[in-house]
Amino acid sequence: MTIRVVLADDHAVVRKGIRDFLEEDGDIEVIAEAGDGAKVKDFLAALRPDVAVLDIRMPQATGIEVTRWIRAEKLPIGVLILTAYDDDPFVMAALQAGANGYVLKNAEAEEIADAVRCVAQGKSVLGSEIAQKVMAQLAQAPQPPSPDNSNVLTEREREILQWAAAGLTNKGIGVKLSISDRTVQGHLASIYAKLGVTCRTEAVTKALHIGTIHLPEKPV
Repeated sequence: MTIRVVLADDHAVVRKGIRDFLEEDGDIEVIAEAGDGAKVKDFLAALRPDVAVLDIRMPQATGIEVTRWIRAEKLPIGVLILTAYDDDPFVMAALQAGANGYVLKNAEAEEIADAVRCVAQGKSVLGSEIAQKVMAQLAQAPQPPSPDNSNVLTEREREILQWAAAGLTNKGIGVKLSISDRTVQGHLASIYAKLGVTCRTEAVTKALHIGTIHLPEKPV
């Protein structure tokens, strides 16, 4: 099914570029564009898209404020923050507001399109550069004691989880390991079940704390 997207950015030229590569493969359709936070709220309330792609800095309401509004209104819309800002406060504020994903505008077009697809499926996604910041903060945060489930993961599952910590998509992990992205997805499902988590971010965070994987030094 086609993924319906509302796109918000205060620069028309940027919106056109994003729209062009999102719609290139035919499975994503940008059904409306907005140049400010107030207008995008109107579109979201009226059109109920699958995904809202929001910039951080916009007139009248920021992408973070729009995200909070979406969650407060309980709209069934996935939120992908697409911005040039990689500052820690922006990243953490967006995720705490309820954003499903955070990707930088300098990412490859394929990575951004894949992020939209992941968010549409209810998954969490972080750009490779952003993943390092989030994982570093989560790794430093105090956590309650957890049972050591590291020994239940296979060597391949540990390998996949380590690449996930580096911010790679399922497709990217598959390329690294010469397996299909569907196979990667199957391994991740097994990992979630063994670690008692429900998403990639939780799995990586738990694995970091119990020592199953280590924090990557830099983006891959």
